[in-house]
Order: sequence, then C-alpha cells, then structure tokens
Amino acid sequence: MSLNDTPNANRFHIGFFGQRNAGKSSLVNAILGQDHSVVSDTPGTTTDPVNKAMELLPIGPVLLTDTAGLDDSGSLGEKRIGKTYEILRKTDLAVLVADGVKGLSEDDRSLIRQFESRNLPHLTVFTKLDLLSAAPPEREGELYVSCRDGTNIQKLKDMLGAVAADHKKETTIVSDLLQSGDMVILVVPIDKAAPKGRLILPQQMVIRDLLDGGMIPLVCKETELEKALSSLQSKPAMVITDSQVFGKVAALLPDDLPLTSFSVLMARFKGTLEQSLEGADRLDHLTDGARILIAEGCTHHRQCGDIGTEKLPALIRSYTGIFPDFSYTSGTGYPSDLSSYDLIIHCGGCMLGEKEMLYRMQQAMDAHIPFTNYGIAIAKMNGILSRICF
Repeated sequence: MSLNDTPNANRFHIGFFGQRNAGKSSLVNAILGQDHSVVSDTPGTTTDPVNKAMELLPIGPVLLTDTAGLDDSGSLGEKRIGKTYEILRKTDLAVLVADGVKGLSEDDRSLIRQFESRNLPHLTVFTKLDLLSAAPPEREGELYVSCRDGTNIQKLKDMLGAVAADHKKETTIVSDLLQSGDMVILVVPIDKAAPKGRLILPQQMVIRDLLDGGMIPLVCKETELEKALSSLQSKPAMVITDSQVFGKVAALLPDDLPLTSFSVLMARFKGTLEQSLEGADRLDHLTDGARILIAEGCTHHRQCGDIGTEKLPALIRSYTGIFPDFSYTSGTGYPSDLSSYDLIIHCGGCMLGEKEMLYRMQQAMDAHIPFTNYGIAIAKMNGILSRICF
C-alpha cells in the first residue's frame, strides 16, 4: 500500500439497503459506471455485502457497499440479513433503494425509522423510473432514477457527495498537537512481524498526517534511536513509537520529552481514548482465571512473537502475577455477547472505521466490561502512562 492509497477504514461509507430485487446492485453499478455487482431478475442475487471504493466529489474517497435484501428468507437468508445489519452499523450515509413501481413497503418504512433512530443521514432512491409514465412528486431526500437509461444518476451522485460532505468529520491523528516545522521521531521496529517491504497502516497514516501538517518526521528503528537523538541539534517535539517497545524507548528519553505510540494515537483518532484510559485500570484488579478478550480489527498471519497472542499476554502475566484465561478475535469476528469477559483489550483499529470501533466499545460499556487499547495497556504496564501525550 502506498502513502497515496486511502484504506477502506478511512473512507466515507455509503451503504445501499432495501428489499430483494429493488435494484440495489443495478444502482451501485450505475453510480460506478461499471458492472461491479452481479445483476439478475432472480431475488436474492446479492448474498454477501459487496464493497467498491471510488472517488466522489466533493468529498473524495468513499466506499460503496451493496447489501443483501432485508426481506431474504430461510436459514441462509437470516445469515445474509445479519451481515447486512453489520454493514448498517458501519455506515456513514444510508441509501434506501425502493422499487419505483411498487413504492415504499412497510419494511422500507421500518428501515427509514431505523436510520432516524440512529441519527444516520439517509436518502431514499426509487428505481425503475423508465417503467413509469412520469416521476411522482419527490419529497426532500428522495429521488427517482433509471439504472437502465441513466436518468438522474448524475443527480444522485451529486446528492450523495453533498450529503457526505455535510456529515464527514475532519480529524487529524497527531498534527493538531504539534506546530508546523516541528521535528518528530517515529520509532518503527523491524522484526519478524513487520510486513515485508512496507510500513504498517498506522505508521503510514501518522507520517502522512505529519507531512500534511508541515512537520518533519524522522523515522528510525529502536536500535538507532540513541544515534538519531544525538544527531539532532535540538530536542524533537515528540517521539512516537510502536507500543511493543514503549518501555525501551521511554528509558532512552528525558521525562520532559513528549512520548506516545501509534496505537494510542489510533484510539484518539477513532474516538475510544477516554474509555480506554479508564479501562486500563482493571489491570490492577484482575484475579486468577480472569477472562481477557484480545481483539484485533485485521486478520494476519500469526508468527512467533506476535504482539496480540504472545507479547501482550506475557506482559499481562508478568505485570499482574496471575494467569488469566485469554481469548482472541480478529477481523469481523467480534463477539456479540461480551458478558463473560472481565476485560477487553483492542488494537488501535486502523482497519476498522470509527463507527465500528465505537460500536465495539459501546458493546463493552453496555455489558459493563472495561475496554482498553493495546498502547494504553502497554504504557500502563510499563509504568509510563502518566507521561504519555494524547
């Protein structure tokens, strides 16, 4: 992945919802200008959600998601509907797609009520305009289109772009804590778990944010940190490190030099920082057999020395002096029932959108389970949480 690529997690998510055969896939294809989703007159052609990244003016990078019909049936249909609701909780802008000939069904109206209860921006798009003698009167947030002849497709794209621009939250990762021209050292370990030939996503994101803010990033491994520090004529404004070498890096820095980690910054970026700081306190009150869920938002090949399944559990056992019962999840495999856990420690969530991270955190809060973050937990167990900058 290059520094110019926008990961799906950081794109504005536009989800297309509705009943089977309403024309969701045809509409997504028309917006894209290509046959990305399979189209058929057979109800239920779309099974798993289909994602497509594109650029949409004036907002820029977005992710379109075509979903299965919410009136699907049978045991498989129930699973498809479950997947569709997973997409709904990640969606920034919802598009209800309804058959323009049949009009809104009660299920469609129920879905609109769900959008409204979630304070989710939404549009209602009626398809099959070409089969009508004329377009019925439209209310605000409604549009009739024809995917067959392209009528009003550009108008819809303009509407999507305008609504998205009104609701997109502009945030920075770390540059708002610094001044233009500041020198920042980034400590990037290169070990067996490091991806061959590239930096991991949080590192890329932080570098780009610093460059956009006019800062000067200096990147080194932890083994070269002392040399990097001594080569500078003045102290850097901040040091940002990978969490797994927090203790080693902190020992090399003066106490007044601001220090943080990529994982801590991701908690800040995704909106889970405050709860993660509170949740870390549970580490001081665990007992033998405590159940700890270690959750990651991505799926990757586990190797010897993996931070989630080896380094973090080992650090927890050393810090607490007990032997907890660890469980692990990755990707979309986050449990719906968290009530049996005593603590949840989540990665920074770079591969998950903000809405998904907030949903996972809220699940824990609703179950009264402490929720924290890799970097914050590691800083606490290294005794340096009080000097970490947020």
